[in-house]
Amino acid sequence: MPYEQVPPITFSGFIYSLSTTCLMHLGEIPNPSSQKIEKNLTLAKQTIDLLEILAEKTKGNLTPEEDSLLKSALTELRFLYVKALSGR
Repeated sequence: MPYEQVPPITFSGFIYSLSTTCLMHLGEIPNPSSQKIEKNLTLAKQTIDLLEILAEKTKGNLTPEEDSLLKSALTELRFLYVKALSGR
């Protein structure tokens, strides 16, 4: 199988990737491998914590768009996490 060129990852792409993974762990979207909803709140929380670390460590070094994306992702994912905890 020939080597496939993959486009370079951007910070925004990294945030989207982590957010999508978190949504999968929250049971909001199906696992792309199994096409099944597989809720794992421990991994969802770990991914949110990782995004929080990124926000803290990159503060002042992001473009306005990147900063807005990261803050929006965290706000939405925290809300969905609390909602998922309530509906266990």
